[in-house]
Amino acid sequence: MRVEKKVEKYAKRRGWKVKARTEDGILYLEGEVPSYKEYVEIGRYAGKQKNVEGVVNRLKYKGKKEEKRKEGRNEIIGEADVVIIGGGVTGCMIARELSKYKLDIILVEKAEDVACGATKANNAMVHTGIGEKMGTLKQKLCVEGHKMYEELSKQLDFPYEKNGMWIILTKDSFADMPIPSFLGNFIARFIIPRIILRRAKKLGIPMYIVKRKELLKEEPNVTSRALVAVYSPTYGVTSPYLFTIALAENAIDNGVKIMLETEVVDMITEGGEVKEVVTDKGRIKARYVINAAGIYADKVAEMAEAREYTIHPKKGSTLIFDKDYGNYIKHSMTILKFPRTEHYKGGGAMLTLERNIQLGPTLMEVEDREDTSVKAAEIEQIFSHFSLLLPDLPRKGVIAYFAGLRAATFTEDFIIRRAKKVRNFIHVAGIQSPGLAAAPAVAKMVVGLLKESGLEMVEKEDFNPYRKANVVIRELSIEERKKMVEKDARYGKIVCRCEGVTEGEIVDAIHGKIGATNIDAIKRRTRAGMGRCQGSFCLPHVAKIISRETGIPLEKIKKNGNGSNLFVGKAKCLLEEKNEN
Repeated sequence: MRVEKKVEKYAKRRGWKVKARTEDGILYLEGEVPSYKEYVEIGRYAGKQKNVEGVVNRLKYKGKKEEKRKEGRNEIIGEADVVIIGGGVTGCMIARELSKYKLDIILVEKAEDVACGATKANNAMVHTGIGEKMGTLKQKLCVEGHKMYEELSKQLDFPYEKNGMWIILTKDSFADMPIPSFLGNFIARFIIPRIILRRAKKLGIPMYIVKRKELLKEEPNVTSRALVAVYSPTYGVTSPYLFTIALAENAIDNGVKIMLETEVVDMITEGGEVKEVVTDKGRIKARYVINAAGIYADKVAEMAEAREYTIHPKKGSTLIFDKDYGNYIKHSMTILKFPRTEHYKGGGAMLTLERNIQLGPTLMEVEDREDTSVKAAEIEQIFSHFSLLLPDLPRKGVIAYFAGLRAATFTEDFIIRRAKKVRNFIHVAGIQSPGLAAAPAVAKMVVGLLKESGLEMVEKEDFNPYRKANVVIRELSIEERKKMVEKDARYGKIVCRCEGVTEGEIVDAIHGKIGATNIDAIKRRTRAGMGRCQGSFCLPHVAKIISRETGIPLEKIKKNGNGSNLFVGKAKCLLEEKNEN
């Protein structure tokens, strides 16, 4: 049966009016379904069909919002061999990789900083690839990218550590399956670990089985219902935003122009090629365009008349615990539960570089591409799931929570290829987990696609692969701190007590190659506001420093971008106005 008929038949059985057609491997859906839930359901079904390279879901449903395109400006503000759209880890990694060549590169990002989307809202794990579906592009690039991190961290001076991962099976691993408990326990203890090892060997990932007694000796707070574990010693952790900032700064050093607060609103195409990228600041002439726009990749592709997929956002919520509980576990860990949720590794209890435990992320389909809320039910879901792993982890240890959006396509794999009908447009879409780990390999692949497209790429003789991070006072010895204070007294003035961040570090962040001019940008670079009190003490002090160093009036200092002003005016003035009224 042809794919179109199969999808239409699936819809008809459910009473939905859906028409399907394929063109160049892309499946287009037209018609109407009752709600967003069914919109996702039929899209996912279509994405599973053989030889479908992408699903463009144009189905209508009740409550669907029609989006209006913003107006661009007509003046020419730049010209480049390659324009990269998106300043997340993927876009910045591509920019850094392309900066090795004699090319004019412009990266545009609509936010006030790099790393403001999914990049800043993941659990920072540098996955090995063991948790990905065999044979997928995401697995291939994850395995390759993971191996590049050590060298990149040395070159770019960002934190990276191979802290290992426990994959744990317990008496609850098969509790939701319709099989006797003794059989489930047998499979969990003897079959699943060997399947994992076989996969690891095929992928070249070192892993080994750890018996229950050894596991509980190493991790005494793990549930006593544990049966066995598989240990992955090369599992890594980084700081996704510090990594992205490092990439962006090194790219700038090597000639890349990064334009922040510049939103792409349209493109000018002629004769099957993009000629200009239209932004809210003006137009950029481009020979090639790379679409690394994350959650909005399909919208950007539509502007270029090159849409070959639809993004359906998946929200993941995560809890963060105080560093006081950092010794509660020694390594990151996850519990295997069956049946497995499709396209979801299950999250885990992950250790950050700073020894904060993170629980999560969850997985939830959401319609709103800006929905990063965390609801009470999601918090309960996290505690319920991970109580099977760490039953006594105190709830009082939670100091923060956050959510990020995965940029999933209906084929549930990375889409990295030249557009089928627009010769100079390259898709880098569907980059969800393990996008962080895969980013270095993704960039290499994009370079290869540009070469195949005919772009002449001559390597620079003067490419500088190195970048030095700003000083972190809390990591220095007493003698080193004294020298820094002698150099600049501001390094001796603590602004954030929880994380030990000084005024000097904040000033360095403000005047960096990508200047941090809002509270969250400072937080990402210095950790000011990331401690137990979550900025309740240091926030006003940080705001004053930003205002002093940049000349931005205090009442215009923002938390994280447009619409996030922290203040409305001076308190005494407001009181006077109230009394006058």
